[in-house]
Amino acid sequence: MARILRSILIIAGYAVVALLAAGALYVGVALVLERVPVAKADPAAPADVVVFIRSNGVHSDLVLPVRTDQIDWSQQVRYAHTQANDPSFGYVGIGWGDKGFYMDTPTWAQLKASTAIRAGFWLSTTAMHATFYRAADLGPTPACVALHLSRAEYARLVRYVQASFRHDAAGRVEWIPGHSYGRDDAFYEAHGTYSFLYTCNTWTNNALKAAGQKASLWTPFESGIFYQYGQTGKPPASAAE
Repeated sequence: MARILRSILIIAGYAVVALLAAGALYVGVALVLERVPVAKADPAAPADVVVFIRSNGVHSDLVLPVRTDQIDWSQQVRYAHTQANDPSFGYVGIGWGDKGFYMDTPTWAQLKASTAIRAGFWLSTTAMHATFYRAADLGPTPACVALHLSRAEYARLVRYVQASFRHDAAGRVEWIPGHSYGRDDAFYEAHGTYSFLYTCNTWTNNALKAAGQKASLWTPFESGIFYQYGQTGKPPASAAE
């Protein structure tokens, strides 16, 4: 019996070491690849549209003007989908992520192991999160960076974001009623699968690539995105969400 118990402990020890080594490798590779820049905005391109990348210290969003002559986001991500239903907000933050994290984990203290495992290993569905902002909410801070896009660059960004929303037969985005973090946000069904290789921040990073903006070669963390812009992606403690 003692020999069996010893064998089990040895195997468990090897498993723990292997998991720690895999985790260290993952973080190490991420820290290297997030420092490798790809894409770069054309300095000669006109600055037609101002957008933002914004982080709460873990998760990054794109923040877009609600209305331009190219698109009116309020026709899809409607003010009426939020509790406030306030059309005075001029910007909308849009992010993509694991549905379990979004719906079941309002704070890190409520994170369940089952949620983390499902999210990390391609086992759950995804959602879009939209939050309305006013201009005064948008920095500049180390966690909110403004980008100036041409009409063509913004058009590519719009196509990328729209393709991530799931649409019904009538072409409407699929709102998930009854779920929000506050009075100014809403959730929607999304395409794609979350994993440790493709996170919410990977989605944002790829959006920047689609728009021809500075981005990391690959990053699962918000730090890689903001590194390319000389910022940390960490909001002041008083502003953390």
